[in-house]
Amino acid sequence: MKMVVLDGYTLNPGDLSWSALERIGQCTVYDRTPADKIIERIGDAQIVITNKTPITREIFAACPQIGYVGVLATGYNVVDVAAAKERNIVVTNIPTYGTSAVSQFVFALLLEICHHVGAHDAAVRSGQWVKSGDFSFWNYPLIELKDKTMGIIGFGRIGQATARIANAFGMKVLAYDNSPNKTLETEWLQYVELEELYAKADVISLHCPLFPATQGMINAASLAKMKPGVIIINTSRGPLIVEKDLAAALQSGQVFAAAFDVVETEPIPADSPLLQAPHCILTPHIAWAPKESRARLLNIAVENITAYLAGKPVNVVS
Repeated sequence: MKMVVLDGYTLNPGDLSWSALERIGQCTVYDRTPADKIIERIGDAQIVITNKTPITREIFAACPQIGYVGVLATGYNVVDVAAAKERNIVVTNIPTYGTSAVSQFVFALLLEICHHVGAHDAAVRSGQWVKSGDFSFWNYPLIELKDKTMGIIGFGRIGQATARIANAFGMKVLAYDNSPNKTLETEWLQYVELEELYAKADVISLHCPLFPATQGMINAASLAKMKPGVIIINTSRGPLIVEKDLAAALQSGQVFAAAFDVVETEPIPADSPLLQAPHCILTPHIAWAPKESRARLLNIAVENITAYLAGKPVNVVS
């Protein structure tokens, strides 16, 4: 059985091992694959592993021996799933590997907004503390999270894990989901409609998938419904947000601060309005990337392939 990994570097820049895949069959791993090399590198491999390298209808037509595509991520929009289904090609994803890592990162971003730890460290090192004449100083507003309200849009595994951390900080949680599980409601957690969430949340964290109905859901109209001075965090999918509208809301002060680990186009283009927006933290899509999380992802990818070869595929999206 021949396998090819088209873009393995982000998952494994050298601190993990591909040996579990290599035990399954002949495996070729490429760090990255440009668009004009995809067909050539797939060659006669029956199993194709991709993270962000697109697998299109044209590629399926050019490589008819493909029987399985494994996506090294939760999102699988890089694969033409309809074309795969037409050819009875199994497509799988990795749905649960990053729950702890991503929910933890939400609060890394939020706490940076609340305390500006990096900026205050730099201020101390530049001599501002010595020159201040006081035992304490701060260059930014400092925010306590207790009794604030977090609105979580999309209440699956990551949304729920984020809620539990919010509760540990003494926050109330308003959750919105298309399929609410009312058994999760408590004195500190309630399901609400989006309109109420927008109106009441001090912090809004996005955890919903990217579908036509959710693309651009954070836009000028929805931003206008939010509590003035809201904080918005996105560790889910960049296109959930109309970036020019969010940048304008940051400029006007309707949004106090924002933090994004994902953007509409990745890597972020030089002309992105977010790069010039005030009070906006941008990180390079790293919420998923702790070593522990990546190791879990790789293990699940191996389990997915093993199950497929046994005739009992799991985590199938096609």
